[in-house]
Parts: sequence; structure tokens; C-alpha cells
Amino acid sequence: MDEQHDPVRRAVMMALAALPLSGTSSASADNDVRQTGSRTLVAYFSRSGNTRVIAGLIQRALGTDLFEIRPATPYPDDYLKTVEQARHESDVDYKPPLEAMISNMTNYDTVFLGFPIWGATTPPVIRSFMDAHDFSGKTLITFITHGGYGLGNSQSVLASHAPKAHLLEGFVMEADQERRTMERVTSWLKNVKVLASEDGVRKPPRSQ
Repeated sequence: MDEQHDPVRRAVMMALAALPLSGTSSASADNDVRQTGSRTLVAYFSRSGNTRVIAGLIQRALGTDLFEIRPATPYPDDYLKTVEQARHESDVDYKPPLEAMISNMTNYDTVFLGFPIWGATTPPVIRSFMDAHDFSGKTLITFITHGGYGLGNSQSVLASHAPKAHLLEGFVMEADQERRTMERVTSWLKNVKVLASEDGVRKPPRSQ
């Protein structure tokens, strides 16, 4: 899609480039829609906070309503446990119950939908959200974060769960702090083990 002929996407891209990140990471304290009277909704799922920041930027730039998608039972705090649970849910096509839903979806003409890529696809909770709401006739614009492996099959998932929506090309950004942190710590620990095993008693050098 030609970005020059998509004023909504162009406005979002300009807003993301111009607005500061500070103060945008706080979502609604409850699970109700943060209402402004707008016909546009920003709905997002975020575990580590990357997608939440983008949602806040879009909401402030365009003056939209805001809704945080949450599963009824939160995912584990431990990153690897969350990865394993999400993989299992995807394998069995499980759609976790939502903590809250939007009762007035008919009020919106445009929905910005944000989420991270998990296991080369949409998180199971996003499938729950899409199945629970009617996107017929709405313009659906995604903003997606991923850990370096691209969008996977997320676009086909969106199309299958919202076949009557007008799906536009969205915003995509690589952002996976947890995975990179885990890889760096694991690499560091390998060096620690080498030092400790050289004579069985040596300890890692103390930082100065």
C-alpha cells in the first residue's frame, strides 16, 4: 500500500516520530475503555511494555479511545514460562478468556490493534479478542512488535478472524528486550562457568 495515499497511516507514522516516549507507558488503571468520544479505538495487548508505548503514542496523537486487552488469567511473569504456555495454547488452538470486553464496539469506525508476535503468530489472547468482537465494516490497522523474526502468519490470522473488516497495512517494529536480555545473560554466564571451572575455585573478576 502506498503510504503517501494513506493519510491515517501517515499521521500515525509522523506522530510516532515526533512524540516523546516519556509518560506514555501507563495504560488505563482498569479494564474499561478510556473514552474520549472518538470514533477510533486503540486496543492493544502488551506483556513487556513495548507495544503499550506505541499504543499510548497513537492514542495521544489522534485523540482516540484506548483499551488494554488482558487475559482473565495473566500470563506468568517468567518469560520462558510464558513462551511455553503461549506455544501450547497455539498448538491446541486455545483462546484464553478475556478479563474484559468492549460493550460498544459498534461506536467505532476504525480500530488500531496492537500486539507482539509470539511464536511467529498472533498471541492467543488476540484471537480471543477478535472472536469476541464484530469487526464487520471497520477499518483495522495493526501496530506490531516482534523479536527479529518478522510477522509470521499474523496477517492471515487477522484476515481469517475479521474477514469483513478493511485491513490496512500497519506499523511494524522490532523490539524484543526480554529475549535479548536473556541471550546476553546466558552468554555472560557461559564465560563465568569457564572462569570458575579452570581450577575449580577461581571466581569471576570483581568489577572495579
